Amino acid sequence: MTKTVRFITENFGKYDPNSIDSYLSIDGFSAVKKALAMSSSEIIDLAKTASVRGRGGAAYDMGRKWAQAASVPGDQKVVICNADEGEPCTFKDRSILSKDPFRLIEGMIIAGYTVGAQNGYIYLREEYRHLRPLIKNAITESMERGYLGDNILGTGFSFHIHLYSGAGAYVCGEGSTLIESIEGKSGRPRIKPPFIKECGLFQLPTLVNNVETLAIAAAFIQHGVEDYMRYGTPSSPGTKIISLAGNVKKPGAYEIPFGITLREIIYDIGGGISDDHELKLFQLGGASGKIGPASIIDTPFTYDDLAKVGLVVGSGGILVVDDRTRVIDFLKSIQDFFIHESCGKCTPCREGNRQIAKIMDRFVKGCPKPDDLHTAERFANIMSNCAFCGLGETAQSALLSAIKYFPEEFGLMEVAANEKC
Repeated sequence: MTKTVRFITENFGKYDPNSIDSYLSIDGFSAVKKALAMSSSEIIDLAKTASVRGRGGAAYDMGRKWAQAASVPGDQKVVICNADEGEPCTFKDRSILSKDPFRLIEGMIIAGYTVGAQNGYIYLREEYRHLRPLIKNAITESMERGYLGDNILGTGFSFHIHLYSGAGAYVCGEGSTLIESIEGKSGRPRIKPPFIKECGLFQLPTLVNNVETLAIAAAFIQHGVEDYMRYGTPSSPGTKIISLAGNVKKPGAYEIPFGITLREIIYDIGGGISDDHELKLFQLGGASGKIGPASIIDTPFTYDDLAKVGLVVGSGGILVVDDRTRVIDFLKSIQDFFIHESCGKCTPCREGNRQIAKIMDRFVKGCPKPDDLHTAERFANIMSNCAFCGLGETAQSALLSAIKYFPEEFGLMEVAANEKC
C-alpha cells in the first residue's frame, strides 16, 4: 500500500497560487464547470457515495449535511468555510490555503451551488493573517474571470465570497461561535436549536464546512468519486491529510490513504522517533484528542479501527511523544491550554477546567490527595456530558484516555509520601 498519496494535494507545487492563469493551465475550475452542469441532487448523491466525513474533527457525513442544508427553505443562504484551524498540532488546512487556494474557492462555489447559497464566507484564523493577501487575490482574480460574482459562467448562478479574520480564539472553531464572531459579537457558542442549517449567519440558513472538506468536494467532482474511493478501506474510503508533529524526525502535513497503520505513519512517513528515543504515546486530533500507548501502534488509521481502541481521527493531527516526557506533565500542558481558551460561558467547562487544573498541579508536584484521581475523572465525565459546546466536551479527552492507558503514571502509591505536600 502506498504510504502517501496525491489526490486532495495533487496541485501542491504544480502552479503559482498567486496566479489564476497558472491554475487554469493545470485544468483549474474544471470541477466548477462540471458541477454547474449537474443538478443539486446529483452532486449530493456523489457526496453520499464518496462517504466523506467532515474533516474539521466532528466527522459528520458531508453528503448528509449538504442534503440537509439544501432542503432548508430560504431565498438567501450562506456557506462558511471554517479556516479557524486552532487545534494544536493541526496545520493541514494551512497547507491547502497556502499551496492551493483556488481549489478551496472551487469547493465553496460547488457547495454554494449545491445548497442554493448566494454568499460564502471564509473565516481565517488570526494566526494565518499572512495568508490573507494570497486568499484575497484568489477571490479577486476568480471574480475578474467570471468564476465568482453574478451569473457565473453565464449559468445564472451568482455567488460571492467574503474574507473574515478571527482574533485568535480557539473556541471560534466551533460553528456557532464562529458565526457570532463574524457578526461582531463575543466568540461564545449559541443555544441549539435553532440549528445553524436553519438559522445561522445573520439568521440565514447556513452551511459550515472545513477547508479540507471543501477541497475534497472539488477534487472528487473533477476526477470522479471512483478515483477517490480507490484509496482507503470499505468503511473508511478515500484519503486524509494528516498533521504529523512532535518527536518525529520528519514532521509535516501528509496525505495518506485510510487504512495504513499508526506505525507506518510514525516510522515510515515520519522517519521514526527523533534522537532514537522510545515512543511513549501519541495523541490524535489535537489537544482535544485522546492519547494512546505504543502497544496499539499497529492499529489501522480508519474511523472504525481507531474507535475500537478508544481513539478518533479528529482533525487529523498526530502528536508523537517519546520517553523523555512524563504523562502527567503532558496532561498539565493540555490543561493549561484549555484554561486559557475556555470562553467561560458554561459552568461545567469554566469550573471543571479550573478544578482539574488544581488537581493536575498536585500530581505534577508529586503530592496528590487520595481521592484526586477519582475526582478528576468524575469532573471530566461531567464536562464531556454537560458542557455547552465541543470545547468543554472534549477538553478532558486526553485525561480520560491517560487514566485508561497510563494509570501507573499518576503515582498514587506515593500519595502523602512527599514531605513537601
